[in-house]
Amino acid sequence: MPMNTPEKLSPHQALIGAMVLMAAVGGEVDDVELAQMTRLVQDLPAFADLAPDEIGRSTEACLPLLEQPDGLDRAFDLIREALPPRLRETAYLLACEVAAADGEASQDQLQMLQALRIGLELDRLVAGAIERAARARYQVI
Repeated sequence: MPMNTPEKLSPHQALIGAMVLMAAVGGEVDDVELAQMTRLVQDLPAFADLAPDEIGRSTEACLPLLEQPDGLDRAFDLIREALPPRLRETAYLLACEVAAADGEASQDQLQMLQALRIGLELDRLVAGAIERAARARYQVI
């Protein structure tokens, strides 16, 4: 394993990693996704005790994984291992929120969500409910 890739993630790194993976779909993180990730970190109780400099470190911990041939699978493993089952649902929700932030999830984002669901070992019905809730939050009149 290259020096820059983590062997273990903290729970905060794992939650942020789920958002980073979703935002990285398609290449670059756009401003809407970045703003959404920032809002989620600032507002959610899961991040209440997060040090401000941890966001950058968490992002930097995940990005090198994406450059490896098996990096995505390794990232899913690290996220799953870092989180108890109830927080795996939170990680999936965070990824859904990032995907929904700019209006509609792309086909690539939907494929990433499916891979993340499998990687986190989430029940299909639970994942579907989380997806629907995220989609409902971003409906417009």
